[in-house]
Amino acid sequence: MNTRRNFLKTALLGVGAGSMWPRDLFANAPAALAGAGKVPTRFVFIHKGNGLMPHTLVPPSFSKDLMDKEKNKQAYSVDLDGHSLPDFMAPLAGHHKNLTILQGLSGKMCTTGHHTWCSSLGAYKANEQISSIKWATVDFELAKLYPSPFEHIELACFPSGGGNSRGNIEGIEKGFSARGPQQPNYAFGSPKVAMQELFKSVSNDKAAQLMYEMDRKVLELVSGRERVISEMLDGIEHQKALNYTDSVDSILVRNRKIEEMSDIIRQHIPKLPDAYINSDTLSTLDRQDGLNEIMISTLISGMTNVATFTVDELGTPYTGLPKLETEQVNLHEIGHNKGYGGLDAPAIRDTVCHQHMNLVNKLVSRLKATPEINGEGNMFDNTVVMYFPDNGETHHSVGTEWPFVVLAGDNTPLKIGRRYIRLPKHGVEGHKTLGNWYTTLLNAYGNPIDHFGAMDVELDKFGIHQKGPIEQFLA
Repeated sequence: MNTRRNFLKTALLGVGAGSMWPRDLFANAPAALAGAGKVPTRFVFIHKGNGLMPHTLVPPSFSKDLMDKEKNKQAYSVDLDGHSLPDFMAPLAGHHKNLTILQGLSGKMCTTGHHTWCSSLGAYKANEQISSIKWATVDFELAKLYPSPFEHIELACFPSGGGNSRGNIEGIEKGFSARGPQQPNYAFGSPKVAMQELFKSVSNDKAAQLMYEMDRKVLELVSGRERVISEMLDGIEHQKALNYTDSVDSILVRNRKIEEMSDIIRQHIPKLPDAYINSDTLSTLDRQDGLNEIMISTLISGMTNVATFTVDELGTPYTGLPKLETEQVNLHEIGHNKGYGGLDAPAIRDTVCHQHMNLVNKLVSRLKATPEINGEGNMFDNTVVMYFPDNGETHHSVGTEWPFVVLAGDNTPLKIGRRYIRLPKHGVEGHKTLGNWYTTLLNAYGNPIDHFGAMDVELDKFGIHQKGPIEQFLA
């Protein structure tokens, strides 16, 4: 049994992160959706470590009255038209009409502090133990609504120590999403590995083609062998063997779907600099850029409709930052106000976030430049991109605030566009949580769930109703 488990683990990781899912999800792949005249909605979750301070997202052109409301965390909503963005958000200036800055959500039902693991996407307390994963994270729930061959793709600039990766920043490791209870997703940590695994079915490299065919033969062999073994077993061991078989069969089905899409996938293979593929010593910025390109390609080609990108974590060693090219910046030390290279901690925070906005701008711009699969409008028209902190409002977060920068296409059913929105603060009537926000997304896009996520026991003390979507955001 141990030998079989080890083989399955290796095989599942080797064919790409996030491989195990029910086969019926493949029934409505992008080609089928297009053939039926349906266009999928795409969701991209981009999250960062070391917190995102709410005051840094406030437009500097706000009046004194609005600034006073902001300081006191009073609820208000303002049209962003005519207002300037904070300097670090300058790359998003061209997407002004699609932009929402959402403030005031809380996440005290999550693990907070330095690390949150699956918490920020699952809205429950979690740690590095698989047993702490209570249910599928919201990105996987949304992926179920718009099936695709890969269902969900996750990429991450892993930390070199601590966090999820345990130092294996170049490999495929447990990510920050979850497929279900006690089922962590796996994320690609480098452009090189992501390219090898996600695009090997359309590779021009003879060795890669041979390896792909060998993988197929081995998986077919394992599937047949496990099915025979299952017939000789009883009870729980019988079910285990069937589970192994179903997992392998799902990969084979997924691969066949990918092969059917080979022409369009080949058109959108990421064109990365040779250094991104041949080097194992990329700067953090180059790693982010390479993973971003791969994510864009998987979305445009229809390999997935949902992607999650951890652009950094508290232990990510930052290299390549403008004006700090010779420094390795430690985000933990930035959280404790240490400066580098003559720049103070707030300036470095802005530099890091500006780099993230460059990635978001590239993603949104490319989707806007790509026609939708039905020829009506562009791909971004049916896309929602969210940028938010992994651990709340600051370095040592407590979860009272969880800022979001949202860019949504013209066809979104959400009523949030081109606005700065501050919701009532924690403990005040009308306050909303991460669970409410994710419930809103799921309701807006086809899953009328009563509530997603755990409850905040502190809000019970104030008698605040916690369930349901944020009604004013629904069209």
